[in-house]
Amino acid sequence: MLNTGPAPWWSVCSHSWSAAQPEARLRAGEHSSSGRSLSCLHSSTKQQRAKRLKYSNITNPAPFCLFFEAEKHAGVSCVTASVDDIQFEETARVGQVITIKAKVTRAFSTSMEISIKVIVQDTFTGIEKLVSVAFSTFVAKPVGKEKIHLKPVTPLTEQDHVEHNLASERRKVRLQHEETFKTLMEKSSKFEDLISDEEEGTVSTRGTSVQSIELVLPPHANHHGNTFGGQIMAWMETVATISASRLCRAHPLLKSVDMFKFRGPSTVGDRLVFNAIVNNTFQTCVEVGVRVEAFDCQEWSEGLGRHINSAFLIYKAVDDKEELVTFPKIKPISKDDFRRYCGAIARKRIRLGRKYVISHKQEIPLCVHWDIRNQVSLSDDNVEAFKKLVAKSGWEITSAVEKIKIYTLEEQDILSVWVEKHVEKPAHLAYHLLSDFTKRPLWDPHYVSCEVIDWVSEDDQIYYITCPIASGDKPKDLVVLVSRRSLKDSNTYTVAVKSVILPSVPPSPQYVRSEIICAGFLIHAIDSSSCTVSYFNQISASILPYFAGNLGGWSKSIEETAGSCIRFIENATDDGSISIF
Repeated sequence: MLNTGPAPWWSVCSHSWSAAQPEARLRAGEHSSSGRSLSCLHSSTKQQRAKRLKYSNITNPAPFCLFFEAEKHAGVSCVTASVDDIQFEETARVGQVITIKAKVTRAFSTSMEISIKVIVQDTFTGIEKLVSVAFSTFVAKPVGKEKIHLKPVTPLTEQDHVEHNLASERRKVRLQHEETFKTLMEKSSKFEDLISDEEEGTVSTRGTSVQSIELVLPPHANHHGNTFGGQIMAWMETVATISASRLCRAHPLLKSVDMFKFRGPSTVGDRLVFNAIVNNTFQTCVEVGVRVEAFDCQEWSEGLGRHINSAFLIYKAVDDKEELVTFPKIKPISKDDFRRYCGAIARKRIRLGRKYVISHKQEIPLCVHWDIRNQVSLSDDNVEAFKKLVAKSGWEITSAVEKIKIYTLEEQDILSVWVEKHVEKPAHLAYHLLSDFTKRPLWDPHYVSCEVIDWVSEDDQIYYITCPIASGDKPKDLVVLVSRRSLKDSNTYTVAVKSVILPSVPPSPQYVRSEIICAGFLIHAIDSSSCTVSYFNQISASILPYFAGNLGGWSKSIEETAGSCIRFIENATDDGSISIF
């Protein structure tokens, strides 16, 4: 069947409800493109209003909104196929009003993407805050053997076009998710060497295992008799929260849910078995995996269930001072422990890629204006900022191959990358080669050209750099200050890089002027003939496209560039001249 005719972009389902009690539900109300259903309830005490809501209580009304929108667009019955990563930005409390809005962002032949936005409003101040924006994929149920082909969605405004294009990018990420995860897991054996047998403070996850059994009743199912995906998520949150609390010995707060697919349906009368266990910890967060199996009466008696879903929930915890708790590191014992441990690392890397690749957040430029009167101070500030980046704690390894290790550090919405390389050449030679940015295009494919435009001093130069096209229709260019320093012990060298604004080099219409916030090389001598070269970069939105694929695990661009850097240094002669490699 084919439903013809474009659907208006503004077709939106919007529901509001009051979080007056933890088990509040969406009350019956009208549904229309501009209508809103509101049930205003009030909490009686200040203590009740201060009580946090579980996120499953917040999102329980969401399935109604989603189904309304999906079936309004398709004109036929629809089912949930998958849910993308869900990031929770704000905590809702008893007595606040929750507004849930859903709309179809794009239709892909037989499936469609629906965005869902959750907003919380304080009834006393009137202030609204964003709780979450998530994306779900719905599939139209065939009528007989014939597939349903969905009508397209027509974007009307510039913002509509942005959302329309991003929906296509998100779909690409979904389609390559399983293959990317499989590839990362094949490399996971490298992490076994990084887990020290004698590391202090590590714990086992044996005591975090939790099982729960639920019976699907009519209120838990939609009008087709299938269990609500939101209800399954609510039950998953319950067991996962208990599992996380057994590790942190505190009340954990759900911060995000990893993208997952519904592998199969469950219906009214099914027994659902939920098994949860902690997989891994990452500084101030912990991943809990939940496996869901469904049993009808016969399957229950035979002990043969259907695996209908697996989900991975990310928690944080706060202490009495409302400060984040640092979780202990996990020590995998069995092969299954190690598989889950490595799987959590792979998923974190994919989440990181999806978060920064798809978000397309705009940022305020941080470049400083170059002032010749303050050139000494600006150069020293460049070096000090780089030293602070290097000294940060909390770096987490995401990749380890031969001579190369890659770490990431996420603080708020600031992402930094650290690439560590082992080089069989003296540290002073690596310093000489890497501090001369005119040589950078010889080994770095992200640099097309690099020329000195201002020789500030022997150790400080300003370069003009051009880069290849990474996304969009124009290449990028940069104006950067490079400050090199040799530390007193003569065994450690730094090369700091930061973008500056130079009036003599204004933005060109042929390029997109980009920015390096803070980056550089730290070179440390191991002995007289080898060294460790570490590259750090606090990634800006403008240079993110060059790191995007690697962050998400579907590219090896960082490893390939690091390998090229190693060969470049190791093939150089002792006087610094370059041989062909």
